[in-house]
Amino acid sequence: MKSQLKEVSPTQREINLTIDAASLKDAYGKISQRFVKGANIPGFRKGYAPVDVVRLRYKEEIKQEVLQLLVPEKVSAAILEHGLQPLSEPHLHIDDVENVKVNGSQDVELHVHVEVMPEIPEPQYKGLELVRRVKPVDDSEIEDLIARRINEEAALVPVEGRASQEGDTVIADLEGTFADDPDAEPITAEDLEVKLGDELIERSFTENLVGVKEDDEKEFTVSYPEDFSSPALAGKTVHYKAKIKSVGLMETPELNDEWAVALDEGYESLADLRAKLRADLEKLAESDADARLRNNAIAKLIEQNEFEVPNTLIENQARNLLNNFAQDLQQRGVDLNKVETNFIEMAYSQMRLQAERDVRGAILLERVGDAEGVKVETAEVDEEIGKMAEYYRQEAAEMRKMFETQGGLANIENNLRTRKAIEALVAAAKVTDGPWVDENQPEPEAAEAEEKPKKAAKAKAPAKPKKTTKKAAGEE
Repeated sequence: MKSQLKEVSPTQREINLTIDAASLKDAYGKISQRFVKGANIPGFRKGYAPVDVVRLRYKEEIKQEVLQLLVPEKVSAAILEHGLQPLSEPHLHIDDVENVKVNGSQDVELHVHVEVMPEIPEPQYKGLELVRRVKPVDDSEIEDLIARRINEEAALVPVEGRASQEGDTVIADLEGTFADDPDAEPITAEDLEVKLGDELIERSFTENLVGVKEDDEKEFTVSYPEDFSSPALAGKTVHYKAKIKSVGLMETPELNDEWAVALDEGYESLADLRAKLRADLEKLAESDADARLRNNAIAKLIEQNEFEVPNTLIENQARNLLNNFAQDLQQRGVDLNKVETNFIEMAYSQMRLQAERDVRGAILLERVGDAEGVKVETAEVDEEIGKMAEYYRQEAAEMRKMFETQGGLANIENNLRTRKAIEALVAAAKVTDGPWVDENQPEPEAAEAEEKPKKAAKAKAPAKPKKTTKKAAGEE
Protein backbone atom coordinates (compact mmCIF):
# COMPACT_ATOMS: atom_id res chain seq x y z
CA MET A 1 0.00 0.00 0.00
CA LYS A 2 1.26 3.44 -0.95
CA SER A 3 -0.18 6.72 0.33
CA GLN A 4 0.60 10.39 -0.06
CA LEU A 5 -0.82 13.19 2.10
CA LYS A 6 -1.91 16.51 0.63
CA GLU A 7 -3.04 19.59 2.59
CA VAL A 8 -6.08 21.00 0.81
CA SER A 9 -6.88 23.63 3.47
CA PRO A 10 -6.21 24.16 7.19
CA THR A 11 -9.10 21.76 7.95
CA GLN A 12 -9.03 19.43 4.93
CA ARG A 13 -6.53 16.69 4.08
CA GLU A 14 -6.47 14.41 1.02
CA ILE A 15 -4.78 11.02 0.99
CA ASN A 16 -3.93 9.57 -2.41
CA LEU A 17 -3.97 5.86 -1.70
CA THR A 18 -2.87 2.90 -3.84
CA ILE A 19 -4.10 -0.60 -2.99
CA ASP A 20 -1.51 -2.94 -4.47
CA ALA A 21 -2.45 -5.72 -6.88
CA ALA A 22 -1.08 -8.45 -4.59
CA SER A 23 -3.50 -7.53 -1.78
CA LEU A 24 -6.36 -7.41 -4.26
CA LYS A 25 -5.46 -10.81 -5.72
CA ASP A 26 -5.34 -12.43 -2.30
CA ALA A 27 -8.72 -10.98 -1.24
CA TYR A 28 -10.21 -11.83 -4.65
CA GLY A 29 -9.20 -15.48 -4.28
CA LYS A 30 -10.62 -15.85 -0.75
CA ILE A 31 -13.95 -14.20 -1.55
CA SER A 32 -14.29 -16.13 -4.80
CA GLN A 33 -13.92 -19.41 -2.88
CA ARG A 34 -16.57 -18.31 -0.39
CA PHE A 35 -18.97 -17.60 -3.24
CA VAL A 36 -18.18 -21.02 -4.76
CA LYS A 37 -19.29 -22.78 -1.58
CA GLY A 38 -22.68 -21.06 -1.53
CA ALA A 39 -23.39 -20.67 -5.24
CA ASN A 40 -26.51 -22.26 -6.80
CA ILE A 41 -25.82 -22.42 -10.54
CA PRO A 42 -27.94 -24.50 -12.91
CA GLY A 43 -26.09 -27.59 -14.12
CA PHE A 44 -23.82 -27.82 -11.08
CA ARG A 45 -24.26 -29.16 -7.57
CA LYS A 46 -24.16 -26.52 -4.86
CA GLY A 47 -20.54 -25.77 -3.99
CA TYR A 48 -19.09 -27.59 -7.02
CA ALA A 49 -19.39 -24.98 -9.77
CA PRO A 50 -16.07 -23.99 -11.39
CA VAL A 51 -14.57 -20.86 -9.83
CA ASP A 52 -14.37 -19.11 -13.23
CA VAL A 53 -18.11 -19.68 -13.77
CA VAL A 54 -18.89 -18.33 -10.27
CA ARG A 55 -16.71 -15.28 -10.87
CA LEU A 56 -18.50 -14.56 -14.12
CA ARG A 57 -21.97 -15.08 -12.58
CA TYR A 58 -21.28 -13.00 -9.45
CA LYS A 59 -18.80 -10.51 -10.91
CA GLU A 60 -20.24 -7.33 -9.36
CA GLU A 61 -21.03 -8.94 -6.00
CA ILE A 62 -17.47 -10.27 -5.64
CA LYS A 63 -16.04 -6.91 -6.68
CA GLN A 64 -18.11 -5.09 -4.02
CA GLU A 65 -17.06 -7.51 -1.28
CA VAL A 66 -13.37 -7.26 -2.20
CA LEU A 67 -13.53 -3.47 -1.99
CA GLN A 68 -15.55 -3.57 1.25
CA LEU A 69 -12.95 -5.90 2.73
CA LEU A 70 -9.83 -3.98 1.70
CA VAL A 71 -10.76 -0.29 1.46
CA PRO A 72 -11.72 0.40 5.12
CA GLU A 73 -8.65 -1.48 6.34
CA LYS A 74 -6.27 0.37 4.01
CA VAL A 75 -7.90 3.76 4.69
CA SER A 76 -7.60 3.27 8.47
CA ALA A 77 -3.95 2.27 8.08
CA ALA A 78 -3.21 5.36 5.95
CA ILE A 79 -4.92 7.70 8.42
CA LEU A 80 -2.88 6.14 11.24
CA GLU A 81 0.31 6.34 9.17
CA HIS A 82 -0.09 10.10 8.66
CA GLY A 83 -1.14 10.76 12.26
CA LEU A 84 -4.53 12.24 11.35
CA GLN A 85 -7.46 12.55 13.76
CA PRO A 86 -10.60 12.80 11.60
CA LEU A 87 -13.54 14.83 12.91
CA SER A 88 -16.01 12.80 10.82
CA GLU A 89 -16.17 9.76 8.57
CA PRO A 90 -13.68 10.05 5.68
CA HIS A 91 -15.11 10.63 2.19
CA LEU A 92 -13.81 8.14 -0.41
CA HIS A 93 -13.54 8.41 -4.16
CA ILE A 94 -12.28 5.62 -6.43
CA ASP A 95 -11.16 6.62 -9.89
CA ASP A 96 -13.24 5.05 -12.69
CA VAL A 97 -14.94 2.74 -10.18
CA GLU A 98 -17.13 1.09 -12.88
CA ASN A 99 -14.08 -0.28 -14.69
CA VAL A 100 -11.94 -1.10 -11.66
CA LYS A 101 -10.54 -4.64 -11.67
CA VAL A 102 -10.08 -6.40 -8.34
CA ASN A 103 -8.65 -9.70 -9.63
CA GLY A 104 -5.08 -8.57 -8.97
CA SER A 105 -4.26 -7.58 -12.52
CA GLN A 106 -3.77 -3.94 -11.53
CA ASP A 107 -3.59 -1.57 -8.56
CA VAL A 108 -6.62 0.41 -7.41
CA GLU A 109 -6.28 4.16 -6.88
CA LEU A 110 -8.52 6.08 -4.49
CA HIS A 111 -8.69 9.47 -2.83
CA VAL A 112 -9.60 9.90 0.83
CA HIS A 113 -10.84 13.29 2.06
CA VAL A 114 -10.47 13.84 5.80
CA GLU A 115 -11.57 16.81 7.92
CA VAL A 116 -9.27 17.63 10.84
CA MET A 117 -8.77 20.30 13.46
CA PRO A 118 -6.66 23.19 12.15
CA GLU A 119 -3.45 24.30 13.75
CA ILE A 120 -4.62 27.04 16.11
CA PRO A 121 -1.93 29.67 16.74
CA GLU A 122 -1.38 30.88 20.29
CA PRO A 123 -4.39 33.17 20.85
CA GLN A 124 -3.86 36.90 21.33
CA TYR A 125 -5.95 37.52 24.42
CA LYS A 126 -3.99 39.64 26.87
CA GLY A 127 -4.71 43.33 27.12
CA LEU A 128 -8.10 43.30 25.38
CA GLU A 129 -9.64 46.75 25.87
CA LEU A 130 -13.06 46.40 27.49
CA VAL A 131 -15.51 48.90 28.95
CA ARG A 132 -17.72 47.91 31.87
CA ARG A 133 -21.02 49.79 31.88
CA VAL A 134 -23.53 49.59 34.71
CA LYS A 135 -27.10 50.62 34.01
CA PRO A 136 -28.23 53.18 36.62
CA VAL A 137 -31.40 52.37 38.53
CA ASP A 138 -34.17 54.84 37.78
CA ASP A 139 -36.82 55.71 40.37
CA SER A 140 -39.50 54.69 37.86
CA GLU A 141 -38.24 51.09 37.93
CA ILE A 142 -38.77 50.97 41.69
CA GLU A 143 -42.23 52.49 41.41
CA ASP A 144 -43.14 50.00 38.67
CA LEU A 145 -42.16 47.11 40.93
CA ILE A 146 -44.21 48.54 43.78
CA ALA A 147 -47.19 49.14 41.47
CA ARG A 148 -46.98 45.57 40.21
CA ARG A 149 -46.80 44.24 43.75
CA ILE A 150 -49.69 46.32 45.02
CA ASN A 151 -51.78 45.28 42.02
CA GLU A 152 -51.12 41.66 42.96
CA GLU A 153 -52.71 42.46 46.32
CA ALA A 154 -55.81 43.87 44.63
CA ALA A 155 -59.13 42.17 45.36
CA LEU A 156 -62.37 42.13 43.41
CA VAL A 157 -65.17 43.67 45.49
CA PRO A 158 -68.69 42.92 44.12
CA VAL A 159 -70.79 45.98 43.25
CA GLU A 160 -74.29 46.16 44.66
CA GLY A 161 -77.47 47.84 43.50
CA ARG A 162 -76.35 48.70 39.97
CA ALA A 163 -75.37 47.25 36.61
CA SER A 164 -71.80 47.14 35.28
CA GLN A 165 -70.13 50.30 34.00
CA GLU A 166 -66.74 51.26 32.59
CA GLY A 167 -64.02 50.67 35.13
CA ASP A 168 -65.74 47.55 36.52
CA THR A 169 -64.40 44.04 36.07
CA VAL A 170 -66.85 41.48 34.72
CA ILE A 171 -66.18 37.78 35.26
CA ALA A 172 -67.94 35.57 32.72
CA ASP A 173 -67.95 32.20 31.03
CA LEU A 174 -67.62 32.76 27.30
CA GLU A 175 -68.35 30.70 24.20
CA GLY A 176 -67.76 31.97 20.68
CA THR A 177 -68.55 30.53 17.24
CA PHE A 178 -67.13 31.75 13.94
CA ALA A 179 -69.75 33.33 11.67
CA ASP A 180 -68.07 32.05 8.49
CA ASP A 181 -67.37 28.57 9.88
CA PRO A 182 -70.01 27.47 12.43
CA ASP A 183 -68.60 23.91 12.52
CA ALA A 184 -65.13 25.06 13.61
CA GLU A 185 -64.01 24.38 17.17
CA PRO A 186 -65.66 27.05 19.34
CA ILE A 187 -63.77 29.57 21.47
CA THR A 188 -64.35 28.80 25.15
CA ALA A 189 -63.17 30.54 28.31
CA GLU A 190 -64.21 30.06 31.91
CA ASP A 191 -63.97 32.76 34.57
CA LEU A 192 -62.69 35.24 32.02
CA GLU A 193 -61.90 38.62 33.63
CA VAL A 194 -62.85 41.59 31.45
CA LYS A 195 -61.98 45.06 32.73
CA LEU A 196 -64.48 47.29 30.97
CA GLY A 197 -62.85 50.22 29.20
CA ASP A 198 -59.33 48.80 29.45
CA GLU A 199 -57.34 49.76 26.35
CA LEU A 200 -56.04 46.18 26.08
CA ILE A 201 -59.59 44.85 25.76
CA GLU A 202 -61.32 44.77 22.37
CA ARG A 203 -63.73 47.74 22.46
CA SER A 204 -66.71 45.60 21.41
CA PHE A 205 -66.49 43.67 24.69
CA THR A 206 -66.77 46.86 26.71
CA GLU A 207 -69.69 48.14 24.63
CA ASN A 208 -71.63 44.88 25.04
CA LEU A 209 -70.82 44.09 28.66
CA VAL A 210 -71.65 47.52 30.08
CA GLY A 211 -75.05 47.32 31.80
CA VAL A 212 -74.99 43.64 32.82
CA LYS A 213 -75.58 42.12 36.24
CA GLU A 214 -74.71 38.84 37.93
CA ASP A 215 -76.45 35.81 36.32
CA ASP A 216 -77.30 37.77 33.16
CA GLU A 217 -76.79 36.08 29.79
CA LYS A 218 -75.66 38.23 26.90
CA GLU A 219 -75.18 37.49 23.21
CA PHE A 220 -73.19 39.77 20.94
CA THR A 221 -71.08 39.75 17.80
CA VAL A 222 -67.50 41.00 17.43
CA SER A 223 -65.90 41.72 14.03
CA TYR A 224 -62.12 41.71 14.48
CA PRO A 225 -59.98 43.98 12.28
CA GLU A 226 -57.63 42.48 9.69
CA ASP A 227 -54.60 43.61 11.70
CA PHE A 228 -55.82 42.15 15.01
CA SER A 229 -53.00 40.91 17.25
CA SER A 230 -54.23 37.28 17.21
CA PRO A 231 -53.84 35.72 13.73
CA ALA A 232 -56.58 33.20 14.55
CA LEU A 233 -59.09 36.04 15.03
CA ALA A 234 -57.82 38.65 12.58
CA GLY A 235 -60.52 39.53 10.04
CA LYS A 236 -62.99 37.09 11.64
CA THR A 237 -66.53 37.67 12.90
CA VAL A 238 -67.41 35.79 16.09
CA HIS A 239 -70.80 35.34 17.78
CA TYR A 240 -70.36 35.25 21.58
CA LYS A 241 -72.56 33.98 24.38
CA ALA A 242 -71.58 35.28 27.81
CA LYS A 243 -72.82 33.98 31.18
CA ILE A 244 -72.13 36.73 33.75
CA LYS A 245 -70.84 35.26 37.02
CA SER A 246 -70.01 38.47 38.88
CA VAL A 247 -69.49 42.21 38.53
CA GLY A 248 -67.04 44.02 40.76
CA LEU A 249 -64.43 46.70 41.25
CA MET A 250 -60.77 45.91 41.74
CA GLU A 251 -59.68 47.60 44.95
CA THR A 252 -55.98 47.94 45.70
CA PRO A 253 -54.48 48.54 49.14
CA GLU A 254 -53.43 52.06 50.05
CA LEU A 255 -49.76 52.71 49.38
CA ASN A 256 -48.38 53.52 52.83
CA ASP A 257 -46.12 52.26 55.62
CA GLU A 258 -48.78 49.91 56.96
CA TRP A 259 -49.03 48.10 53.62
CA ALA A 260 -45.24 47.72 53.38
CA VAL A 261 -45.03 46.27 56.90
CA ALA A 262 -48.04 43.98 56.22
CA LEU A 263 -46.11 42.27 53.43
CA ASP A 264 -44.29 40.48 56.29
CA GLU A 265 -40.97 40.49 54.42
CA GLY A 266 -38.98 42.50 56.91
CA TYR A 267 -39.76 45.99 55.61
CA GLU A 268 -40.06 48.62 58.35
CA SER A 269 -41.70 51.27 56.17
CA LEU A 270 -42.46 52.25 52.59
CA ALA A 271 -39.16 54.13 52.46
CA ASP A 272 -37.36 50.99 53.67
CA LEU A 273 -39.10 48.96 50.93
CA ARG A 274 -37.95 51.45 48.28
CA ALA A 275 -34.38 51.41 49.62
CA LYS A 276 -34.15 47.62 49.60
CA LEU A 277 -35.68 47.38 46.14
CA ARG A 278 -33.08 49.87 44.91
CA ALA A 279 -30.30 47.81 46.49
CA ASP A 280 -31.62 44.65 44.81
CA LEU A 281 -31.88 46.38 41.41
CA GLU A 282 -28.39 47.85 41.75
CA LYS A 283 -27.00 44.41 42.58
CA LEU A 284 -28.78 43.00 39.53
CA ALA A 285 -27.37 45.83 37.38
CA GLU A 286 -23.86 44.97 38.57
CA SER A 287 -24.40 41.29 37.66
CA ASP A 288 -25.72 42.28 34.24
CA ALA A 289 -22.69 44.53 33.69
CA ASP A 290 -20.37 41.63 34.54
CA ALA A 291 -22.25 39.32 32.16
CA ARG A 292 -22.01 41.86 29.33
CA LEU A 293 -18.32 42.32 30.08
CA ARG A 294 -17.73 38.57 29.73
CA ASN A 295 -19.70 38.43 26.49
CA ASN A 296 -17.78 41.40 25.09
CA ALA A 297 -14.49 39.79 26.09
CA ILE A 298 -15.39 36.62 24.16
CA ALA A 299 -16.51 38.72 21.18
CA LYS A 300 -13.18 40.61 21.16
CA LEU A 301 -11.27 37.32 21.50
CA ILE A 302 -13.08 35.91 18.46
CA GLU A 303 -12.59 39.13 16.50
CA GLN A 304 -8.84 39.22 17.08
CA ASN A 305 -8.08 35.54 16.40
CA GLU A 306 -9.03 34.36 12.91
CA PHE A 307 -8.78 30.73 11.84
CA GLU A 308 -10.74 28.27 9.73
CA VAL A 309 -13.39 26.36 11.68
CA PRO A 310 -14.09 22.73 10.66
CA ASN A 311 -17.42 22.45 8.89
CA THR A 312 -18.33 19.27 10.80
CA LEU A 313 -18.24 21.10 14.13
CA ILE A 314 -20.31 23.96 12.73
CA GLU A 315 -22.92 21.54 11.34
CA ASN A 316 -23.18 19.66 14.64
CA GLN A 317 -23.68 22.84 16.65
CA ALA A 318 -26.14 24.26 14.11
CA ARG A 319 -28.23 21.10 14.40
CA ASN A 320 -28.18 21.39 18.18
CA LEU A 321 -29.36 25.00 17.97
CA LEU A 322 -32.06 24.10 15.46
CA ASN A 323 -33.29 21.21 17.65
CA ASN A 324 -33.48 23.53 20.65
CA PHE A 325 -35.37 26.06 18.55
CA ALA A 326 -37.82 23.37 17.39
CA GLN A 327 -38.42 22.22 20.97
CA ASP A 328 -39.09 25.81 22.00
CA LEU A 329 -41.63 26.19 19.18
CA GLN A 330 -43.37 22.97 20.25
CA GLN A 331 -43.58 24.18 23.84
CA ARG A 332 -45.25 27.32 22.52
CA GLY A 333 -47.89 25.17 20.83
CA VAL A 334 -46.56 25.38 17.25
CA ASP A 335 -47.28 22.36 15.03
CA LEU A 336 -43.89 21.70 13.41
CA ASN A 337 -45.55 19.80 10.55
CA LYS A 338 -47.16 23.06 9.46
CA VAL A 339 -43.96 25.12 9.51
CA GLU A 340 -42.92 26.13 5.99
CA THR A 341 -39.69 24.74 4.56
CA ASN A 342 -38.46 28.25 3.66
CA PHE A 343 -38.76 29.29 7.30
CA ILE A 344 -36.75 26.25 8.46
CA GLU A 345 -34.04 26.93 5.87
CA MET A 346 -33.83 30.59 6.89
CA ALA A 347 -33.66 29.61 10.58
CA TYR A 348 -30.93 27.06 9.87
CA SER A 349 -28.93 29.65 7.94
CA GLN A 350 -29.03 31.91 10.99
CA MET A 351 -28.15 28.97 13.24
CA ARG A 352 -25.04 28.26 11.17
CA LEU A 353 -23.75 31.80 11.72
CA GLN A 354 -24.28 31.47 15.47
CA ALA A 355 -22.86 27.93 15.44
CA GLU A 356 -19.61 29.05 13.83
CA ARG A 357 -19.27 31.77 16.45
CA ASP A 358 -20.00 29.28 19.25
CA VAL A 359 -17.43 26.76 18.01
CA ARG A 360 -14.77 29.41 17.39
CA GLY A 361 -15.28 30.84 20.87
CA ALA A 362 -15.15 27.40 22.51
CA ILE A 363 -11.88 26.50 20.75
CA LEU A 364 -10.26 29.81 21.69
CA LEU A 365 -11.37 29.58 25.31
CA GLU A 366 -9.89 26.09 25.46
CA ARG A 367 -6.56 27.54 24.32
CA VAL A 368 -6.81 30.41 26.80
CA GLY A 369 -7.44 27.86 29.55
CA ASP A 370 -4.32 25.95 28.47
CA ALA A 371 -2.21 29.13 28.40
CA GLU A 372 -3.44 30.16 31.85
CA GLY A 373 -3.02 26.68 33.33
CA VAL A 374 -6.70 26.42 34.22
CA LYS A 375 -7.58 23.25 36.15
CA VAL A 376 -10.77 22.00 37.73
CA GLU A 377 -10.44 20.20 41.05
CA THR A 378 -12.71 17.39 42.22
CA ALA A 379 -13.88 19.58 45.09
CA GLU A 380 -15.09 22.18 42.59
CA VAL A 381 -17.12 19.56 40.71
CA ASP A 382 -18.61 18.39 44.03
CA GLU A 383 -19.51 21.97 44.94
CA GLU A 384 -21.25 22.48 41.60
CA ILE A 385 -23.22 19.25 42.03
CA GLY A 386 -24.18 20.42 45.53
CA LYS A 387 -25.56 23.67 44.12
CA MET A 388 -27.56 21.80 41.50
CA ALA A 389 -28.88 19.35 44.09
CA GLU A 390 -30.00 22.23 46.28
CA TYR A 391 -31.74 23.90 43.33
CA TYR A 392 -33.58 20.72 42.33
CA ARG A 393 -34.14 19.72 45.98
CA GLN A 394 -32.34 16.41 45.71
CA GLU A 395 -29.61 14.70 47.68
CA ALA A 396 -26.15 15.57 46.38
CA ALA A 397 -25.06 11.91 46.47
CA GLU A 398 -28.05 10.86 44.34
CA MET A 399 -27.38 13.62 41.82
CA ARG A 400 -23.70 12.70 41.58
CA LYS A 401 -24.64 9.05 40.99
CA MET A 402 -27.00 10.12 38.22
CA PHE A 403 -24.26 12.16 36.52
CA GLU A 404 -21.79 9.28 36.86
CA THR A 405 -24.28 6.85 35.29
CA GLN A 406 -25.08 9.17 32.39
CA GLY A 407 -21.52 10.36 31.83
CA GLY A 408 -22.38 13.91 32.84
CA LEU A 409 -19.43 14.58 35.15
CA ALA A 410 -17.23 15.43 32.16
CA ASN A 411 -19.79 18.03 31.03
CA ILE A 412 -19.78 19.66 34.48
CA GLU A 413 -15.98 19.71 34.49
CA ASN A 414 -15.88 21.21 30.97
CA ASN A 415 -18.41 23.90 31.92
CA LEU A 416 -16.40 24.83 35.00
CA ARG A 417 -13.20 24.96 32.97
CA THR A 418 -14.84 27.23 30.39
CA ARG A 419 -16.14 29.47 33.16
CA LYS A 420 -12.66 29.76 34.69
CA ALA A 421 -11.12 30.41 31.27
CA ILE A 422 -13.54 33.33 30.76
CA GLU A 423 -12.61 34.69 34.20
CA ALA A 424 -8.93 34.45 33.22
CA LEU A 425 -9.67 36.19 29.91
CA VAL A 426 -11.37 39.11 31.68
CA ALA A 427 -8.62 39.26 34.32
CA ALA A 428 -6.02 39.61 31.55
CA ALA A 429 -7.96 42.41 29.82
CA LYS A 430 -7.72 46.19 30.31
CA VAL A 431 -11.10 47.01 31.83
CA THR A 432 -12.29 50.57 32.30
CA ASP A 433 -15.58 51.86 33.68
CA GLY A 434 -17.73 53.86 31.29
CA PRO A 435 -21.13 55.56 31.23
CA TRP A 436 -24.20 53.50 30.50
CA VAL A 437 -25.05 53.05 26.82
CA ASP A 438 -28.26 51.36 25.72
CA GLU A 439 -27.07 48.74 23.24
CA ASN A 440 -30.50 48.74 21.60
CA GLN A 441 -30.03 52.40 20.66
CA PRO A 442 -27.50 53.65 18.06
CA GLU A 443 -24.30 55.24 19.29
CA PRO A 444 -24.52 59.06 19.48
CA GLU A 445 -22.07 59.45 16.61
CA ALA A 446 -23.98 56.94 14.45
CA ALA A 447 -27.33 58.51 15.29
CA GLU A 448 -25.98 61.97 14.42
CA ALA A 449 -24.53 60.69 11.14
CA GLU A 450 -27.84 59.03 10.30
CA GLU A 451 -29.78 62.20 11.13
CA LYS A 452 -27.70 64.53 8.92
CA PRO A 453 -28.92 63.22 5.54
CA LYS A 454 -32.50 63.22 6.87
CA LYS A 455 -32.22 66.88 7.84
CA ALA A 456 -30.62 67.71 4.49
CA ALA A 457 -33.39 65.93 2.61
CA LYS A 458 -36.02 67.70 4.67
CA ALA A 459 -34.43 71.09 3.92
CA LYS A 460 -34.43 70.41 0.15
CA ALA A 461 -37.90 68.88 -0.06
CA PRO A 462 -40.73 71.22 -1.19
CA ALA A 463 -43.27 72.05 1.49
CA LYS A 464 -46.52 70.11 1.24
CA PRO A 465 -49.81 72.03 1.33
CA LYS A 466 -51.58 71.74 4.66
CA LYS A 467 -54.90 69.96 4.75
CA THR A 468 -57.47 69.41 7.49
CA THR A 469 -58.73 65.91 8.27
CA LYS A 470 -61.37 64.69 10.64
CA LYS A 471 -60.60 61.51 12.61
CA ALA A 472 -63.09 58.70 12.49
CA ALA A 473 -64.89 57.93 15.74
CA GLY A 474 -62.71 55.84 18.02
CA GLU A 475 -59.67 56.16 15.77
CA GLU A 476 -56.45 57.19 17.48
